[in-house]
Amino acid sequence: MDSMKKGWFSEFGQLWPGQTFSLECEEVLFEGKSEYQHVLAFKSKTYGNVLVLDGVIQATEKDEFAYQEMFAHLALCSHPDPKKVLVIGGGDGGVLREINKHSGVEKVVICEIDQMVIDTSKKFLPEMAKGFDDPRVELYLGDGCKYLESKKQEYDVIIVDSSDPVDGGPAESLFEQPFYQHLKDALRPNGLVVTQAECQWIHLGIIGNLVKFSKKLFPHVEYAYTTIPSYPCGQIGFLLASLGDSCKVPKRKIDETQTKYYNSEIHSASFVLPNFVKNEIYKEVQ
Repeated sequence: MDSMKKGWFSEFGQLWPGQTFSLECEEVLFEGKSEYQHVLAFKSKTYGNVLVLDGVIQATEKDEFAYQEMFAHLALCSHPDPKKVLVIGGGDGGVLREINKHSGVEKVVICEIDQMVIDTSKKFLPEMAKGFDDPRVELYLGDGCKYLESKKQEYDVIIVDSSDPVDGGPAESLFEQPFYQHLKDALRPNGLVVTQAECQWIHLGIIGNLVKFSKKLFPHVEYAYTTIPSYPCGQIGFLLASLGDSCKVPKRKIDETQTKYYNSEIHSASFVLPNFVKNEIYKEVQ
């Protein structure tokens, strides 16, 4: 493992050149190569167990809730009555865990392409992977893009928990307009999509492009973010694209005794952007 030296894991990535994030490793729990990617789980000294795909940290026990909660609840609390939800990616089960806190949801379909991610998460990140245990959850093991192509007006909310759009990588097409057209086609009237939308400190070009072409498809396109120390620059964003109303004010509340990070105030606050971000990503649509 090039990323593991002298007892430290270091995250190097094409999308954050010139910087790295490191965690001291106490024990390698699992390492394998699936049909799709390199999978690593290790026990860190300060962040608990860590899941890494192709050298990039996906989740740590210490801070995963800041991502999973915001991803799920920003979307579901922005819809007045979500009944059917689709998750693309998210094989660690964390987003599922949060969706399952919404008692009104009747069915959740998750499309995950890599069984090794699911198995590794169930063994080493059980507090996240318990999201698979809810009887409302249905697993489709395969390509989420292909799954979407045949779906028309089926889902109230779609959550795309993708990896980064590395050149030639499996997630590259998930950051392009044709995929967003499929997302739109799969939504019921007034439905909405939330996608992983990178970091405002280093990916303004990617974010701006997402906003630009999404505005051609959806009447409301908005960028929000959360703070999470184990992700590049300690921050990651979400693109919310709605066929209904703006997502900036929650339409429903969740029992906040069940959340560590998300609340209705932080829901609205997460859309408030610094000027350098707002001026850049919305410049084409102002």
